[in-house]
Amino acid sequence: MAIEINGKSYETDENGYLVNLEEWNEDVALKLAEGEDITMDEAHWDLVKFLRNYYAEYQIAPAVKILTKAVASERNMDKKEASEFLYGLFPKGPALQACKIAGLPKPTGCV
Repeated sequence: MAIEINGKSYETDENGYLVNLEEWNEDVALKLAEGEDITMDEAHWDLVKFLRNYYAEYQIAPAVKILTKAVASERNMDKKEASEFLYGLFPKGPALQACKIAGLPKPTGCV
């Protein structure tokens, strides 16, 4: 499978995740978000940047638990509020949808 942006083709796997992580850019993120029915705003971009930085450092996408804890800390929320915030941004699952839009592999343990 592939998505096309400005005449360039980007290969995706059967679940729509970018195959070549180095090809990711903001246009790719917008196209992937569109496929997930998500309109990107500042909060979405902040989370995408967090995920990409985390992946760059640890070579793995963070589990939802880690994501929730980071958001709770950053936004001065308790874990329940942070979880609701994340699911508000990415209703089909913050780890699954956010990682896809961030151009990262499907998180381990996600179905």
